[in-house]
Amino acid sequence: MPPEILIAAEAVTKTVTTGSATLTILHDVNLAIKRGESVAIVGASGSGKTTLLGLLAGLDTPDSGSIRLCGGALEHLGEDGRAALRKQHVGFVFQSFLLMPTLTALENVMLALSVNKRGNADTAREWLTRVGLGERLQHTPRQLSGGEQQRVALARAFAGNPDILFADEPTGNLDSGTGQQIIDLLFSLNATAGTTLVLVTHDEQLAARCQRQLRLDNGWLQEVR
Repeated sequence: MPPEILIAAEAVTKTVTTGSATLTILHDVNLAIKRGESVAIVGASGSGKTTLLGLLAGLDTPDSGSIRLCGGALEHLGEDGRAALRKQHVGFVFQSFLLMPTLTALENVMLALSVNKRGNADTAREWLTRVGLGERLQHTPRQLSGGEQQRVALARAFAGNPDILFADEPTGNLDSGTGQQIIDLLFSLNATAGTTLVLVTHDEQLAARCQRQLRLDNGWLQEVR
């Protein structure tokens, strides 16, 4: 795999079995994502977007085909090996924020850094300041608005200096105005950090900001632009 390609999928298929029925969620998916690219995966609900994101990040394994993430062949790695690869190269942002409710904003970011061993309290404080929360370091999630919680999640994801940021509906729980602020912040951080972005979204504004759009339709992937 060329060094500029951080993610590559070849002939990836994923099925699920419910009772006596087998449903194919992804059909023969092929894609390549370069370092520094921003890519939106779009499609209707149930089209397989989140499933594909999980496979590309090594959170799940395909039934057939191969996926390479930052040079690692995921099909040759066990769960621990895939987790180690994610710790070294990957950050995540989710629709539901997934912050620890009893921890402050600063502690939430510090916790992620301690797990990844890629920063300290100063790093956490710096990134929270960069996302506009320098005065909210000691606030817990319930003391923060939805937009502020997502800013904490962005700081947590970028503070580890990941090569790739996977985001699953990062504006899905936000109103349109706050969502636009998060979109602007996401791409501003991408520009300064050079992080590759892979986003699952229904948000047309967010998808339009990406360099490429990939559409899933009943499990079949095609390039939009």
